[in-house]
Amino acid sequence: MKDLERDTASRLTFLAGQNDYPVWTPDGKTVVFHSSNQAAPGLYAIRSDGSGEAKRLTEGRDFPTSFSPDGKRLAIQQPGKDRRSDIFTLPVEADTGPGAAGVRVGKAELSLGAPFSEAQAAISPDGRWLAYQSDESGTPHVYVRPFSKAVAGPGGKWQVSTEYATHPRWSRDGRELLYQTTAGRLMATGYTAQGDAFVAGKPRVWAEVRVRSLGFEAGYDIAPDGKRLAAFLVDDTDGGKLATSLTFLLNFGDELRRKAPGK
Repeated sequence: MKDLERDTASRLTFLAGQNDYPVWTPDGKTVVFHSSNQAAPGLYAIRSDGSGEAKRLTEGRDFPTSFSPDGKRLAIQQPGKDRRSDIFTLPVEADTGPGAAGVRVGKAELSLGAPFSEAQAAISPDGRWLAYQSDESGTPHVYVRPFSKAVAGPGGKWQVSTEYATHPRWSRDGRELLYQTTAGRLMATGYTAQGDAFVAGKPRVWAEVRVRSLGFEAGYDIAPDGKRLAAFLVDDTDGGKLATSLTFLLNFGDELRRKAPGK
């Protein structure tokens, strides 16, 4: 956890294993994250001020992605069959008792499940829309559905991106939807609502900087004022070139014995 005003950082989690995918509750008092702790994997919650211990919320491989603006729903993704993933939501309640981490969750409810992979769900600031990435076309794209329909059953669906796209994020003012392209560019599209229909504008480049790909985790997020971006950037000092060759060292064991005989 980094205090931006004091420019100081402190460690928040001390669980064994890898702890990742941190997501803030809307009030900023709790952080929910995934832990690969081999003895007890699952979702955990911990108070953002560092007080108290991390509390386990679910069992298994659940990855949190977004809270609804009222804090009553948490979107997560779970690995499915054939390396695909599905989107679920969890009902959330406040938990303020002794030793509590701030929230507790109910049973997971399937939100989006299909023969293809759907992930990175992001709930809009007004709670009306669910943005997510899907490879149903054969290439990852960003789509939007009505959030209530996504929870309750089938509903409208709109493709927002026009090229390979991942990791959708809503601007806090509710005017734009951002996503990341395969080249690391951040794109944005304005949108309007016409009844139950989502009408997206033409995508445009939001920033000239390139955001590093972190796999399933997003490499960027938008500040509450919508004017700043926190991101892991691609180092363009070498032109931002990607590796185009791979070097193999043959007979590695013989080389070691030559340099360190008798070992």
